[in-house]
Amino acid sequence: MTACPVSPNTVLANALHHAVDVLAPRIRTAPPQRIVFVVGTQINGVPHLGTSLVQSLTFAAAARTRQRFGIPVEVAFGALDNAPHEVVVDEASGHRYQRAYAQALGEDVLADQVDTLYRPLFDALSEHLSVPYAIDMYSRQQAGEHFRRTWLRAHRRIDAARWWLDPAHGTPHVRVPCPHSGCGWAEKYAERTRVLLGDDHAVVHAVCLHHGPYEVVIAPDGGGYLDLATLYRNLVKELAAGTDRDRLSVMVKGGDWVFGSTLVDNALTAIGLADGQLPTRLFCPQVVTDTGAKLSKSLIREGRAPLPEGSAPWMLDTRMWPGSLSDYADRLLEMAAVLLSDPRHFFRSYSAGELGRLMSASTRSVTS
Repeated sequence: MTACPVSPNTVLANALHHAVDVLAPRIRTAPPQRIVFVVGTQINGVPHLGTSLVQSLTFAAAARTRQRFGIPVEVAFGALDNAPHEVVVDEASGHRYQRAYAQALGEDVLADQVDTLYRPLFDALSEHLSVPYAIDMYSRQQAGEHFRRTWLRAHRRIDAARWWLDPAHGTPHVRVPCPHSGCGWAEKYAERTRVLLGDDHAVVHAVCLHHGPYEVVIAPDGGGYLDLATLYRNLVKELAAGTDRDRLSVMVKGGDWVFGSTLVDNALTAIGLADGQLPTRLFCPQVVTDTGAKLSKSLIREGRAPLPEGSAPWMLDTRMWPGSLSDYADRLLEMAAVLLSDPRHFFRSYSAGELGRLMSASTRSVTS
């Protein structure tokens, strides 16, 4: 059985010799001193195959880019601890409230979770490819002065970007959880949240599920927990990353992000960025089911979708891989070598069954 997939040609693949050539326009136009491959994951459960695929491809693409362009590289892992941990409906208002992982579990517990579930694989990938990495919890990122100043500047132009960031309602969600000790609840869709901008700060007025109206000051050097809706958070994160002219930040995402990133780019343009300043992104192959839908751990767990044909339980919980972590990392990197060996293999989706076949087949003889 061959280890290589049979992949059709596409417009993009036909224009490239190597998959990482998609980064060449930005690198050749303004050569950076270093390149940071930024990959984020919601740490709301155990990793599944799709998570491991994107993470291993991030390291592998970084190594390929270093080899091809001769520029130092590193990986930055964003651990998104603002994912909803629990969601309830307020009977009085009918509004949905959420408590994020950061507020429900605390930073120390989540840091231990990252160390247990993610760091061992990162250590193995980093050691194998000699690509350094760093972990950045969203709790710490949003508390940083640079991130907050970037948000304050962006929010002054929010009227120009609001329909791109929330096409359905025109109100990009800003959630600042209730500051009362042990609370941390926030309106999921921020219906009653108002942001009043000062010269160098913002005052956020909101309503708590348990404590009623409250206000929190968001300043560059402190204040409440700043939780932004997904598209808005990416806009601020990519704005902040783009201010370092010596560093090129490559945003690595799963293929399902292709459509959402178009909205983010239009929002960035609306607030004043020129075309040459838009983020550099690399979209990785998406894991899909037999129907073509994204492989969803939650839908399968809830019984709303079956485990796809040809898949295995370890694909939903990578801790169940029938072997050592070292073996798992090796198989992932072998598969990454196959996918990066030809742009036709990289810029496409894969069924869970096909990825299972690639993981089990010998790929050591594959060269790019």
